[in-house]
Amino acid sequence: MNLSSLGIFHTIIGITALVGAIIGFIKYGKINLAQPSGKVYFYATAVTSLTALGISKNGGFNAGHVFSLFIIVLISVAYFLFVNKKEVRKARYFENFLLSFSFFLSLVPTINETFTRVPIRHPLAKDIKDPIIGQTLLIIFLLFIVGSVFQFMKQKKKNVEISR
Repeated sequence: MNLSSLGIFHTIIGITALVGAIIGFIKYGKINLAQPSGKVYFYATAVTSLTALGISKNGGFNAGHVFSLFIIVLISVAYFLFVNKKEVRKARYFENFLLSFSFFLSLVPTINETFTRVPIRHPLAKDIKDPIIGQTLLIIFLLFIVGSVFQFMKQKKKNVEISR
């Protein structure tokens, strides 16, 4: 697999972030920053995104670095809304969306890297243009859309209950 020490650390922390998000989606229907799984997602995603800036398979600044910077912005804004806009019910819609979108964006390089490396001697995909990567990302994108609609409806219901 030829991963550097930074690459191994990045991968372990990245998997931790994904697990935190998945636990949040299963237990709460969202990445909930008030819960341990949400905190794990937030901090592990921040570290993963920062360490990604030191990794480059192709050399130099690339699209993966842009993804990392954008994800840092998304989770930072979501955290700001969580901490500073607790009483603003509309802020929860944006917080939920930003965290889910950051999760979706995290899956793009994750799928690319995993499919072009695993299994070790016979990876699922030859390169990022392989149809299996595009098809998988399409399915993940559709799940993101469905999940975002679900979160919106769930948050709307919660906001109505709070206002009674």
